[in-house]
Amino acid sequence: MACILNIETSTEVCSVSVSQDGLAVFSKEDMKGPSHAVQLGSFVDEAISFVDSQATPLDAVAISCGPGSYTGLRIGTSMAKGICFGRDLPLIAVSSLEILCVPVLLKYDLPENALLCPMIDARRMEVYAALYDRSLKVLREVSADIIDENSYREFLDHNPVYFFGNGAAKCKEKLTHPNAFFIDNVLPEARWMFPLAEKAWLRSDFKDVAYFEPFYLKEFVATKPKKLL
Repeated sequence: MACILNIETSTEVCSVSVSQDGLAVFSKEDMKGPSHAVQLGSFVDEAISFVDSQATPLDAVAISCGPGSYTGLRIGTSMAKGICFGRDLPLIAVSSLEILCVPVLLKYDLPENALLCPMIDARRMEVYAALYDRSLKVLREVSADIIDENSYREFLDHNPVYFFGNGAAKCKEKLTHPNAFFIDNVLPEARWMFPLAEKAWLRSDFKDVAYFEPFYLKEFVATKPKKLL
C-alpha cells in the first residue's frame, strides 16, 4: 500500500490527511471556513512532518478535483502541485462528489438497491450532483441541476435515493418522493479520500502535474444549468 498525502478544499471545509495501508493515519480539518489560504499551508506542514517522523516515504499527493469552489480548488491544487514538483511525486485527482459518498458507504447500512446522490451547493435551487450505485458506478455524470418536484424522478421511481452534501438540505422541501432520503452533516473531508486515492494509485492513474486543472464546471458556466424532468 502507498503512503498518500490527501488534500480537500472543494467546499468551506479545509482538510488534509495522510493515508497508509488502507487507513487515515493523520488528519487535520477546519470546518469554520472558508479558511483555505490561512490554514492549508500549516496543515500540510504538519502532515509532512508526521510522515517524515515516521520515516515513511511519501508516495503520492491526492487532490480533490471538484466540482466545488473555484477559489478553494485553486488553492488546494496549487499546494498539491508544489509538493509534487518539490518531492518528485505523482499527482492523483479524486472527485469531490465521490469523496462525499465514502462516509455514507462506510457508516450507513443502505439497502442493496440504494442509489447515492451527493450534492454540492451552487446558488438558489441549483446544485452540482451525480448519481452512483453502491459500488460507485456512475449512473449519471456530474451535472448542474435546478431542483424541482420532478427532479431525479427517473431514478426515484425505481430505487431509494440518498441525498447528502452541502447542497442537499435546501432540496428537502422539493424532493418529497417516498424514495427520497436525506443524510445530514456529510462533508467532503480529506480523511475519506483514502480508498479512492489508493484505488487510483494501484491503477497508476496519475495526472500531468504541469497541466492538470481541477473541475471548475467550465461547461456549465456558459449555459443555464439543466432542469431535470
